[in-house]
Amino acid sequence: MLFDFESSPLASLPDTAWHAPQTELHAPAAPARVSYDRLVLPGDFPDPTICRIGDAYYASATTAEWGAVFPIFKSHDLIHWELVSHVFPGRLPDWCDSNFWAPELFYEGGRVYLYYTARQRGGVLSVAVASAERPEGPYTDHGPLVSEAAGSIDGYPVRDEHGVLHLVWKNDGNSRNEPTPIWAQQIDEQTLQLTGARHELFRNDAPWEGPLVEGSAMVRHGGYFYMFYAGNACCGKYCTYAEGVARSRTLLGPWEKCPQNPILTDNSTWKCPGHGTVAEKDGRWFLLHHAYAANSHEFVGRQGLLSEFTWNAQGWPEFVNNSPQAAPLADVSALNVTDHFGGETLDLGWQWPVGVLPRLALADNRLHLGASPARLGSLLARRTYAATYTASVVVDAAALAEGTFAGLGAVGDPYNALVLAFGDNRLQLWHVKSGKKNRLADVLLEPGAALGLRLECWGGSRYRFAYSPDGGRHWEPLRTEGFAINGTYLPPWDRGVRVGLIAQGAEAETVSFSQFQLRNQR
Repeated sequence: MLFDFESSPLASLPDTAWHAPQTELHAPAAPARVSYDRLVLPGDFPDPTICRIGDAYYASATTAEWGAVFPIFKSHDLIHWELVSHVFPGRLPDWCDSNFWAPELFYEGGRVYLYYTARQRGGVLSVAVASAERPEGPYTDHGPLVSEAAGSIDGYPVRDEHGVLHLVWKNDGNSRNEPTPIWAQQIDEQTLQLTGARHELFRNDAPWEGPLVEGSAMVRHGGYFYMFYAGNACCGKYCTYAEGVARSRTLLGPWEKCPQNPILTDNSTWKCPGHGTVAEKDGRWFLLHHAYAANSHEFVGRQGLLSEFTWNAQGWPEFVNNSPQAAPLADVSALNVTDHFGGETLDLGWQWPVGVLPRLALADNRLHLGASPARLGSLLARRTYAATYTASVVVDAAALAEGTFAGLGAVGDPYNALVLAFGDNRLQLWHVKSGKKNRLADVLLEPGAALGLRLECWGGSRYRFAYSPDGGRHWEPLRTEGFAINGTYLPPWDRGVRVGLIAQGAEAETVSFSQFQLRNQR
C-alpha cells in the first residue's frame, strides 16, 4: 500500500530585480518553505512512532485487536509513506494475545528494536521488546521487560546523560482509579531485561492531565531532556486528550512541566491530539502523533498527523496556535481501494482479528477465504478513511456449499457488525451487537453465478445495503424498515470501523470473492 497525496504547490518568493538602461536582470526565485503539517497516516493508526534509519524514516502504530500486528511504514520525506511489512505478520509471541499498543522504534548499532505493549495471556499489560537486523524484519521477540500489577504500558527507550540505556514507561494506575507515575529503569543491554532500581520521573498532578499521563517520547535539545507526553482520556466520542511537555537536565530529574501545557490541543478540524514521537529533518522539528478528524471522529479512528514545532525563547517547544495545522485531505478519492486479488500474496492493507489469521489463497483473480463457524465467521477487513463511503464485492454464489454464507459488512469487532450475507439462496442483513445476532432482512434470492454485495455509509454511522444478481452491473436496494440502519454502536472505544469480507460455515468450506472496492467521499 502506498499513501501518496498531492503536495501543496510551492509558491515562489518575489523576484528581486536590478534595472539598468535597456537591461533587466532577475535573480532566481528562492524556493518556498515546504509545509510538513500533514495527515500522513490516514485511517486508524493510533500512537505512531517514527525513527530515522540511514536515509529513510520508518514508522509504526498501534494495531490493538487487529492483525497483522504493528505495521512498518517507510518514507524518504516524512510526507509520503509506504506500508512495507509488519512486525508480527502471522504468529504472535507465545506470551501475549491482545492489546498490541504503542510501538516505539529504536535504532542503534546496526540493529532495530521495537518496544511495545501487549497483554500477557490471562494476565496484565506489559512492556516488551523485539529486534531485527533491518526495519522491515523479520523480528525476534525477547518477551516482556516489566509487568506491574496495575499494568505497564507505553515503553520508550532512551540513554541518560551518561549514555546508559533506560526504559521509560507508564504505570497504568488509571485502570484502578489510581495515579499514573512515569517510571525510568536501566536496561541490561546484554539480556534486554531491566536492572537496578526504578525511579519515578513524575505523575499526573495538573488539572488538564485528568486521570493519567502516558505516551512518553524523549528528545535532547539545548542541554535538556524533553519529554512529550499525553494526558486525559484518549479515546472515543468523549475523549479529552491533549499533549504536554516536561524537561529536565538529567534523565532521572527533577522534571519541570511546561507552564503553557497543554501545548497541543483541539481545533475545528482535529480532536484529541496526542501520543507521538519526535523527528528532526533539515533542522526542523516535528511530532508524529494521532488525532480524530472532527468530521469522522471515532468511526474512522485516530489518524497519524505530522505537526511541526519550534523552540521559543524560554527553550520550550511551541506548535502554531497550540493545535494541529494539518488540513483535511482535499481529495479523499486518493485513498480509494481496488483489489482484484491478482497477485500471489494478499495486499498488506488487509487485516483480521488478532491471533485468528484465516485460511486463504489467491488464484484466478479471486480471494478464496476459508470459512469458520465462530462468531461472524472468518473475517478479512480494511480500514476506512472517511465518514462517507461505499464498499462492494462480488461473491461466487453458485459455488457456496449448503450452510455457508458469504458476507460484506461494517465491522467494529467480531462482536459488533452490520453484515449483508448470502447463503442457502437467502439474502440476509445481520445486526450483530455485543455478540447477539438479529436478522433485519431475510429475502429469498436465486442469483446468477456472481452476486454483488454493496454497503453505503453516510456520516460514519448510517448504512444502506444493496445487491446485484448479475455480479455488479445492476444494483437493487435491500428493503429495510427505515431508510438507513443505525451503526453508531459499531466502533470500540479505541478503534475505528472496518469494512470486512466474511465467510461463515463449516471449516472445510471456502468462499470466493472478487472485485473488492472501497470508494470514499467527503
